[in-house]
Amino acid sequence: MAHRFTIGVEEEFQIIDPATCELRSHVSELVAAASPSIEEQVKHELHQSIVEMGTKICENVPELRIEMHRTRSELVAAAERVGLQVAAAGTHPFSSWIDQVISPGDRYKNIVEELQQLARSLLIFGMHVHVAMPDGQTTIDLMNAVRYFLPHLLALSTSSPFWMGRNTGLKSFRTTVFRRFPRTGVPDYFGSWGEYENYINLLIRLNCIDNAKKIWWDVRPHPSFGTLEFRMCDVTTRVEEAVTIAALTQAIVVKLHRLYERNMGFRLYRRTLIEENKWRAARYGIDGKLIDFGKQTEVPMRDLALELLEFVDDVLDDLGSRSAVEYVHTILREGTSADRQLRVYESTRDLKAVVRHLVQETRAGETSSQRATSARAVN
Repeated sequence: MAHRFTIGVEEEFQIIDPATCELRSHVSELVAAASPSIEEQVKHELHQSIVEMGTKICENVPELRIEMHRTRSELVAAAERVGLQVAAAGTHPFSSWIDQVISPGDRYKNIVEELQQLARSLLIFGMHVHVAMPDGQTTIDLMNAVRYFLPHLLALSTSSPFWMGRNTGLKSFRTTVFRRFPRTGVPDYFGSWGEYENYINLLIRLNCIDNAKKIWWDVRPHPSFGTLEFRMCDVTTRVEEAVTIAALTQAIVVKLHRLYERNMGFRLYRRTLIEENKWRAARYGIDGKLIDFGKQTEVPMRDLALELLEFVDDVLDDLGSRSAVEYVHTILREGTSADRQLRVYESTRDLKAVVRHLVQETRAGETSSQRATSARAVN
């Protein structure tokens, strides 16, 4: 590959009070407790009960795995130093957005001023995957093609079945909360980088937005990183799930780019059709059916996940990501975080037990044996 499709991940974590299992608006204390090795990677978010952790730019997935284990371990330790815990899930099972404190700063003040209760109620936690792009036109062409796979990735990442103390019946309720925002969801097709730039400039000129960061699509060209940014996934509870989603995302991009270089473009579908699949993914996760638009038939998501593994198989060894991507089989066997949370609730009828489960699974990836496994994957 002439272009290096480097990769990075941003995750949003819940800040948890160990005694009550509720969210705590203590991000400043947590950030202050972060070790020097991650202090530049830990950030505030809109609500003070959210802490964001970003990886460094990684050359490959084995490096990303090491980095994600390291940063999550450091974040867990920082929280515990100030009597807190962190949990990775798309929504908190029962804490209310009404009780959360908004972070200070002009950026957040302006967002709340513009979006009002939509912003205040945006108590959700996502994972963003960045894959480096060679140029603007390639970014647009690949964005058009990868839209088809957004529901597949969402289904594998679902971790938000609860909202404000209720079982929502959805595997990713976070998806429905975020879609209230303007300029979200699956993006339209763009014929060129110039067409995309004209769209952005038009919105800025008409005072719809003041910069391209106000475009919150499920996948977008990042305004300053030179990446294609995937934004539709719930944050995954297990670190290995996060590595898998990132690795699969990179593999899809690289496979589509290879087709693109051979003038073998992937078939493009209407945004409205892809949104139908996205709804199914949010509602049912891996237990539902998505639509195969080529065959015009419903197919179980579990079967589509296996087809997706076959689709990217010929790029995995070049990327060094085979072991990471094959963890999809574990997700299909054990369920997503949403499935596991629901099992805990069904057996306990206690949402605090669900939170404790999330805290434990969030930090469970930091054992020495798993770090050793990650190290062997790189060597």
